[in-house]
Amino acid sequence: MKKLLIRLAILGAVGVTAAVAGSFMIIKSRTHDIDTSTQATSPEQQQALIAQGEYIARLSDCAACHTVPGGTEYAGGLAMQTPFGAIYSTNITPDKETGIGNYTLQEFANAVKHGVRKDGAPLYPAMPYASYTIMPDSDMVAMYEYFMNAVPAVKQENAPTTFPAIMSMRWPVAYWQMLFAPIREFKGNSELSGIENHGAYIVEGPGHCGACHTPRGIAYQEKALTNDSSDLFLSGALIDGWRAKSLRGEGQGLKTWSEDEIVEFLKTGRTDKVAAFGAMGDVVEHSSQYWTEQDLNAVASYLKTLSPAPGKSLELKTQPDTTTDLLLTDTFRAPGAVLYMEHCTICHRVDGEGVPRIFPALNQNTAVTAQNAQSVIQITLEGGVMPATPADRMAFGMPSFAHLSDEEVATVINFIRNSWNNVSPEVSPQDVAEIRHFLANKAPNISSVKEDK
Repeated sequence: MKKLLIRLAILGAVGVTAAVAGSFMIIKSRTHDIDTSTQATSPEQQQALIAQGEYIARLSDCAACHTVPGGTEYAGGLAMQTPFGAIYSTNITPDKETGIGNYTLQEFANAVKHGVRKDGAPLYPAMPYASYTIMPDSDMVAMYEYFMNAVPAVKQENAPTTFPAIMSMRWPVAYWQMLFAPIREFKGNSELSGIENHGAYIVEGPGHCGACHTPRGIAYQEKALTNDSSDLFLSGALIDGWRAKSLRGEGQGLKTWSEDEIVEFLKTGRTDKVAAFGAMGDVVEHSSQYWTEQDLNAVASYLKTLSPAPGKSLELKTQPDTTTDLLLTDTFRAPGAVLYMEHCTICHRVDGEGVPRIFPALNQNTAVTAQNAQSVIQITLEGGVMPATPADRMAFGMPSFAHLSDEEVATVINFIRNSWNNVSPEVSPQDVAEIRHFLANKAPNISSVKEDK
């Protein structure tokens, strides 16, 4: 028996050694020389490249993940919650000790496009290299000039993940990359117009919209990287406790949105009916408000070409509005109605329509009526602030209602989700308790900037 155990241990060690060696081969196959012909040859060209690189970094939304709220831009430390623990974003300022100051252009490109770190270790897929891989080498040249020559260096150590030890090993990630993050190029669709294909490129590549809005598989991989025959691309997902809505053409998606409303939302973080919150607020704050009109219109045009997600209804369920009149009579004594009148009506009004561009409507708002209510529960418990943009300088906030009990939160949310024209599945106090537990146990961000007490 003892000899058998020894043999098994030896075989296991040999197997692990072979697997580790195989991972190195995978990583080596992912590193490629890039075309450097667009590098600057004069100070004027360098300044133009820096400006181009800054825009591409905005288009790619580098700041949203690599910046802690209130912290120094690009210094890292943002805690990204996963089912296995938190991954902390890294310092991508040009500091030579804690940032990327010692990266060569080639190493920078391999990290961004192929998920390979300077030391040859694979990057966790929290970095959306599965999307960035389609970006051209000229973008890497421009971004490298920007980060190395225009971003201030910040000394801030990178934090380890909170994964269990066995989950924090890097070499298995190489096999994940081989299976789920192929090195590829953008392929336009001959059935789309030029502007629609440009929008598809932004959505699939630098915009990496699928990283949040496409459902994940058992290995935490995006179930589709492009708009293939599965129609799963951008069909909605849950990430970091938020529901990222479907961007496809069904009722709970973007069917009722016009192209102009999509542009307005990306540029300002709001429309007359809705407002960005959670991770999408960060996208607007750090990225989409800076996009050119051409890029905004291209993305909107492309998104409106997407067919409905599988099994999703083309229309929103509705019912006649009897709620408004009942609330106006001041005789509606149902517990949910009482809670709504006490805590919500001052902003969202008795008709649930809010105030255009100031307080979002709750009536027929797909963030409110979604099948999965995680977002509406989370924002009720945690509150939130609209992104501040030059187009809308009034960044209104919603206070936290965490002082309400789980039963009270469930009661008022069920009232909102099934009042006016809304028809939605009910949530339970247990649903609220789970989100409250998630929020209480989120790993904290790490910042070099001390917060005021």
